[in-house]
Amino acid sequence: MPKLKDGPKSVAKRVRFTLRLPQADEVAITGNFSNWAPEGIPLHHGGRDEWYTTLELAPGVYEYRLKIDGEWRDDPEAARKVPNPFGTENGILIVGQ
Repeated sequence: MPKLKDGPKSVAKRVRFTLRLPQADEVAITGNFSNWAPEGIPLHHGGRDEWYTTLELAPGVYEYRLKIDGEWRDDPEAARKVPNPFGTENGILIVGQ
């Protein structure tokens, strides 16, 4: 019996997420890529005002929110946003092929 080729696979990409928040003490990100986990994924403080993390995501479009010092917030630097049911906006993160 001939061996069948595997179909195309989505390969996760490392995506660096950075944000400038001068007054923050603690920052986390959550979204549909993490099943909206309430604790979120912590961002690291890179000095000065920069916060960052590296996410491994398959190509696609993702919605996310920020948790800044324990409060849910919109991403002030998001290039794209979409309204959510809570009267605020989710950021949009696009991961290319």
